[in-house]
Amino acid sequence: MTIEEILAGESKNIEFKETLPEKSIKYMKSVVAFANGTGGKIIFGIADKTREVVGFDKEDVFKKMDAIANAVSDSCEPAIIPDITLQTVDGKTVIVVEVSEGRQRPYYIKALGRDGGVYVRVAGTTRLADEYMVKELLFEGSNRYYDQALCTGLNVTEEDIDALCKAMKEQAVRNARTEEQKASIKDVGRQQLRSWGILIERDGKDYPSNAFAILTGNGGLHVATQCGVFKGTTKAVFVDRREYSGPLWEQIDEAFQFVLRNIHLGATIVGIYRQDVYEIPPDAIRELIINAMVHRSYLDHGTIQVAVYDNRLEITSPGKLPMGQTMERMKEGYSKIRNEALAHAFAYMNLIEHWGSGIPRIIDKVKAAGLQEPEFIGGEVDLRINIYRGQVATNNAMINANGTKNGANGVKCGVDDGTNSDEVPLNKEQTQIEKLLQIIEKNPSATQAYYAEKMGISKRTVSRMFASLQEKGRLVQGGTKRKANWKIIR
Repeated sequence: MTIEEILAGESKNIEFKETLPEKSIKYMKSVVAFANGTGGKIIFGIADKTREVVGFDKEDVFKKMDAIANAVSDSCEPAIIPDITLQTVDGKTVIVVEVSEGRQRPYYIKALGRDGGVYVRVAGTTRLADEYMVKELLFEGSNRYYDQALCTGLNVTEEDIDALCKAMKEQAVRNARTEEQKASIKDVGRQQLRSWGILIERDGKDYPSNAFAILTGNGGLHVATQCGVFKGTTKAVFVDRREYSGPLWEQIDEAFQFVLRNIHLGATIVGIYRQDVYEIPPDAIRELIINAMVHRSYLDHGTIQVAVYDNRLEITSPGKLPMGQTMERMKEGYSKIRNEALAHAFAYMNLIEHWGSGIPRIIDKVKAAGLQEPEFIGGEVDLRINIYRGQVATNNAMINANGTKNGANGVKCGVDDGTNSDEVPLNKEQTQIEKLLQIIEKNPSATQAYYAEKMGISKRTVSRMFASLQEKGRLVQGGTKRKANWKIIR
């Protein structure tokens, strides 16, 4: 322990104690919390408020070390074996108790029991774990996955299983990047769903796992995505708010389209062609939403939140980072799967590529667009990722969301705001509507599913666009309800 580390103060993994408390429970909570988290150190002999090195007399320091070892041995369940050492800091002797990340979770204080003795670290403080966190630790400690557990209370029919298999195949084809990849897609069947943990076979009968319920949006698990647009940089004033539910792939598409409708779209000329350019790369946005879906904790009853502010896009995923995962390792591409069944399903549907490659790819795409590297916050209760709306100029000045460089006399760069006659901004929703009307004009008797496939968006999005067009009087339905014939009113 150096003076520099002491001056940095307490943190997620460091705690100071001026003396050895008479009641061991005062520091045993932190011992348990470190074992339930990513490990940590308690340094006895440093004042937590002033950071003054107090130290211990050399005559009784070894008795104190023995007292700590005995207290940890007697108080914790399962057993925790800390590394207890002496260090000299600023000429004084302190006791360093280092607790490693535990594998037999949840760890708890024996006297309080598992119901009231499980503690975790949150933002540099030790807190009693709530019910969801205890369940999360139980699954981690038993090396099991919540999404592969039986979904009690959900009954599925042969038709339900067939419908999921068909929907997944359709998504795989839709998300294929090349004709070769599309041609290689095989049908997904019951045996495949069993091997992934989406179905659980018992006595020759198939039962749904939590993954089945999560994927389809059924089973009483409230799995939703909340999207919002806020004025300014806080949640004080909201402009628009939506909540999407249903199958996960629909939620991904709805959230993705929501963001695109609410960020700036400009255009640039490449040779003789006009090319649309979003201020944030769409691929990065979509991958960020997919990453949140597959890696969030579904034990936590919170929702994924997608928020568009004046200065940033913010995506918040419920749940702490999985055991063994850190922010640094995640950015480097280290994969720690929390939902194995969903990961297999997403890989089949071509929603994710190589496990662990998503975050590094997002970072690269954002930086290549001239934006600052995404910001990662939290990881103890939830994970928040920010992508800032504003390009970084070569002199490190920021270009705001309207395209004006701060402090650069209004020089324009990057995404256009509509004042430059060479680049005309487009409204994403208007562009989509015009594209839909063109498709309807060519085939006025098709189904909404057909139009959705032609546009590469969800049927739910098309249905909402139809309702809006009918309300505005731009689209009139003729024919019968079963066989509609649409007439466009210009």
